[in-house]
Amino acid sequence: MLEEIILYISSVDVVWLYCILFFFAFIENIFPPSPSDVVVVAGASLIASTSLGFIPVLFITSIGSSLGFMLMYYLGMYLSEHVLRSGKLKFISQNSIDKTDKWFTKYGYKLIIANRFMPGTRSVISFFSGVSELDKIKTFVYATISAFVWNILLVYLGMSVGNNIELIDYYLSTYSNIALIITGIILAIWLIRFFIIKNRKSGK
Repeated sequence: MLEEIILYISSVDVVWLYCILFFFAFIENIFPPSPSDVVVVAGASLIASTSLGFIPVLFITSIGSSLGFMLMYYLGMYLSEHVLRSGKLKFISQNSIDKTDKWFTKYGYKLIIANRFMPGTRSVISFFSGVSELDKIKTFVYATISAFVWNILLVYLGMSVGNNIELIDYYLSTYSNIALIITGIILAIWLIRFFIIKNRKSGK
């Protein structure tokens, strides 16, 4: 897949290439299976051989990521008010929503900063940031910082390895696998701790 992406984007006009990079950066928070990181790395690999610029690529992809994050944030805020807190979903209790609010109030901004480094959870974090109605400006600033730092790494990777498709694929897949394992371990520890605390309280 990566080879086809590089071949395609190397054949389009630079303006359209910037549009493609923006689109994939934007859409990832909305449609997580989108190969956005791959497209950004592939685009960055063309900086040396085309008129693409490091700063424009970094700016466009970071703003695209931030705007996609905020779209999911506003979707979460809308559904929170009109669906989740309205009692329309009987299997979601107000107590569960209150606990989510408290948890995101305590850890939400830290998660937003880390969200770009956590494959598979980005859309979830952005959505529940909106559900918990975290501050809009702080959310956008932190999401932009996270996207900016992550995209620096992606663009640098693309520029460093050039068109070495196998190496790009190896780096991205290895990181994604490691990050998913770590995220899974953290989630498992949190769930175990949650049920232990719950059982202790019910035992009393």
